[in-house]
Amino acid sequence: MAGNVIGKYLYGRGKLAVGLCLLSTSLLPLQLKADSYPSLSCADAPSQASFTTAHEWLVSSVYAGHCFEFQARAVSIDAIGVRTLALSHRVRNGVRQQVVQHLDGPSVSVERRSIAGHLAWFPPDESDSASAADAWAEHVAEYYDITLQDKTRVAERDAVELQFSPIDSQRYHHTWWIDQATGLLLKHVLSDAQGRVLETFQITQLRSPAAYRGEVPGPTDERMLDQPWQVTWLPDGFVEQPLEPGQQSGQRVYSDGLATVSVFVSPVRQSALKEGLQRIGVSNAAVSLIDVEDQSWQLVGIGELPAELVQRIVQSVEFE
Repeated sequence: MAGNVIGKYLYGRGKLAVGLCLLSTSLLPLQLKADSYPSLSCADAPSQASFTTAHEWLVSSVYAGHCFEFQARAVSIDAIGVRTLALSHRVRNGVRQQVVQHLDGPSVSVERRSIAGHLAWFPPDESDSASAADAWAEHVAEYYDITLQDKTRVAERDAVELQFSPIDSQRYHHTWWIDQATGLLLKHVLSDAQGRVLETFQITQLRSPAAYRGEVPGPTDERMLDQPWQVTWLPDGFVEQPLEPGQQSGQRVYSDGLATVSVFVSPVRQSALKEGLQRIGVSNAAVSLIDVEDQSWQLVGIGELPAELVQRIVQSVEFE
């Protein structure tokens, strides 16, 4: 997932937290693997003035998501309903602070902190690109046909439209509208293979976006956990991601650059989730219970993928 989908990203994580609140943190024996985590420098952000290709706009959107501070209002529409949101994105001492506040119903605020400039991880030998942002864009282009559409306007701002059509049936269709002046994502529509809209996320007011001029940390070693279980089947293009601070030790996260799926494995103690499939907003969740020797385990997968694929991923979990 690109870093500039602030509202959608955080809101999705909020639904994930609610939907999986019964999960216990797994106390599994862990061994850390060191992998270089890609990063970018805001000083290298390209100028949008001369962009003519989808690839250039994709790369620009990555930089914008990390290197612009802003306040915004947004609306999210899915099967659950319509919600209005207040968004905030700041960078302080190389740390991104992203906040989403729900403006309807009970007061709910979701905050996420992450290291500025650190991107999704993909195998370095897949691309000879000069930057991590280019490598991400090229990885996405392997699994989606990306077309640059006519220029338009969103929230009173000039924008370009990008359509992401999956090359197979293992993922959804995405449409992005990117702000021409900053590269920030203004609108995102997620659709299934039949063209049915699953979710619309749109910024309705973007306030005073300003480029961050400070330093961001260089590449560091992030956690790739060696756990006693593996996912043995994934859709093409999905790559395991390093865990960020605060993520559960019994968790693995996979991404194809746009879609993300998380798998949680924990011992069954007092209560367990009901086996089967369920919908959590735009995400599909699959729950399975298995016995390994004298221990019962709860396997949960959740992601923005067709339900049958999330279930197949969960059912492929094997213990060493």
